[in-house]
Amino acid sequence: MRYPRGMKFAAMAAVLAMALTACGGSDDDGDSTSSDSSASAQTLKIGLAYDIGGRGDKSFNDAAAAGFDKAAKEFKLENKELAAKDGEVDADKEARLKELADAGYNTIVAVGFAYANALKAVAPDYPDTKFEIIDDNSVTAENVSSYTFKENESAFLVGALAALGSKTGTVGFVGGVNNPLIQKFEAGFKAGAEAAKPGTKVLSTYISQPPDFSGFAAPDKGKVAATGLYERGADVIYAAAGLSNNGVFEAAAAGKKWAIGTDSDQFQTAAAAVKPYIIGSALKGVDTAVYDFIKSVEGDQFKAGNTVLGLKENGVGYVINNEQFKTYATQIDKFKADIIAGTVTVPDKL
Repeated sequence: MRYPRGMKFAAMAAVLAMALTACGGSDDDGDSTSSDSSASAQTLKIGLAYDIGGRGDKSFNDAAAAGFDKAAKEFKLENKELAAKDGEVDADKEARLKELADAGYNTIVAVGFAYANALKAVAPDYPDTKFEIIDDNSVTAENVSSYTFKENESAFLVGALAALGSKTGTVGFVGGVNNPLIQKFEAGFKAGAEAAKPGTKVLSTYISQPPDFSGFAAPDKGKVAATGLYERGADVIYAAAGLSNNGVFEAAAAGKKWAIGTDSDQFQTAAAAVKPYIIGSALKGVDTAVYDFIKSVEGDQFKAGNTVLGLKENGVGYVINNEQFKTYATQIDKFKADIIAGTVTVPDKL
């Protein structure tokens, strides 16, 4: 078949271009690999499903949000977050995870142990989606990574701080929901108080009982619970109750007593009126866990299974904000070193 002169040259140019493209695919200069990696990075979309209290709780959820925001910004990832609601059931959590996965968010963080049943149901249906769950290690699947913490270790340190700083010899613990996880906080707190000052009395109360998880998002009830402990003689209260911690801080300010926060450095985000009454906080690296998970997927280093973070791994810790109580830092740091060395064992159950 004969082509007109112009068409013949065009056809030859097209063939040459195709040949050059084929050669470029095997070129050793790495351009093709770089392009593929870029495309892969662009298709990574991250989603986050909050626990009760959500963004703005100034504690557990906000710590997760901080890690999520850092990863989204650093890796320039499309992202979406969905809030939880009071009184929801497992089906609501399943629907939330499915909504993210169906929308193409292929790297999803479930914030909190309450997502365990939902994730067990959802993960098998989305084998190409990578999931992370915080505070639970019961979901075993090839596409699920879990992060748990030795909260009892950081609680031990603030328990020691509370006992050393108490003038009445009585300290208190307010838990959000009476379940094994929050009991672990209480166990560590009690052990720390006794180790620092034997004979210290520890009063404890919980805002709600399972399956009612509203105790993590009820500042008004947190205030009532803390007020009751202060009236019974406690002058320092450690609160592990999520958003409800804000109510504990209000009670401390109203009674001119002391309070200790948890998960985040809660002094930094507290209202100005309550800051003078916050001694410090027990820290938990939820932000690091969320960021590291997303980074592992982004870098093609994802591993299923559970990661446990304690004092030795820098996954938990403490901070003292009130100058009056910083005189106890040396003693607290000694306890910390002993726990890391294994010479002090912290109970994780009551």
